[in-house]
Amino acid sequence: MSEQRETGLGEGTDPAAAETARAPMPTGPERVPQASVPLRERIKRRGPMLLRRGQVDLTTTDQRLLDSAGEADWVHTDPWRVMRIQAEFVEGFGALAELGPAIGVFGSARTAVDHPQYAQAEEVGRLLAQAGFAVITGGGPGAMEAANKGASEAGGVSVGLGIELPFETGLNAWVDKGINFRYFFARKTMFVKYSSGFVVLPGGVGTLDELFEALTLVQTQKVTRFPVVLLGTAYWQGLIDWMRDVLLADGKIRESDLDHLHLTDDPADAVRHVLDRLEADGIARPSGSYPE
Repeated sequence: MSEQRETGLGEGTDPAAAETARAPMPTGPERVPQASVPLRERIKRRGPMLLRRGQVDLTTTDQRLLDSAGEADWVHTDPWRVMRIQAEFVEGFGALAELGPAIGVFGSARTAVDHPQYAQAEEVGRLLAQAGFAVITGGGPGAMEAANKGASEAGGVSVGLGIELPFETGLNAWVDKGINFRYFFARKTMFVKYSSGFVVLPGGVGTLDELFEALTLVQTQKVTRFPVVLLGTAYWQGLIDWMRDVLLADGKIRESDLDHLHLTDDPADAVRHVLDRLEADGIARPSGSYPE
């Protein structure tokens, strides 16, 4: 594999960006807030900007927005935040408008490269690309990186929608088209608008947020014809049982709400379900191969 593929860099790349891209992506316990990192080792991306050492701000744009209650001076700055938020939507819509059929793939940033779930995510990315879909992830390490890798190596379109966080340094090297967002709500809009469905691997709070965002929009009919696959029965069965035994039993959801979820351990079955559901809903399948 060439250095260009490993780093995702081409000719004429800025040396600072090259150094950042080649740096190992932190996973698991190594993904720590910048506040606990020695000053000389701090590195952060803020939108298009690269910051190092003393220039690294230990807060995020979302944090400054949501934690700003109290001082009246903030009232005069919030209108300017609206302009920045608008710019994020404009940039996202402009970059993804011609993407074509796409599926969102979600999972933990903490999934290690040698974990079976990493291999599953990579296989999902490969099969989706071969079926004719672009693959959209959060652009981070772990399962997201694996899905991007599978899609890119299969010749598909590999998309990463990154987010400004205290412990993230940028998009993974397998993202071919990437956008960095400051605000979660703008980023989540892009996931739902430009994906025709979600495949969700085991993950933590962020993965659950994306899963239930989709389920809420489907239940309230804000989006329709949107298949959602949970990959990993041992991981997800307990959640489905809780939804059935507690939420459904207490009358908080309908039986049909559970029908929106398809549970499997097989990446090929996950992709087949997405294709079959979209076709059943009258959406033409992409001109790719059907997984065996």
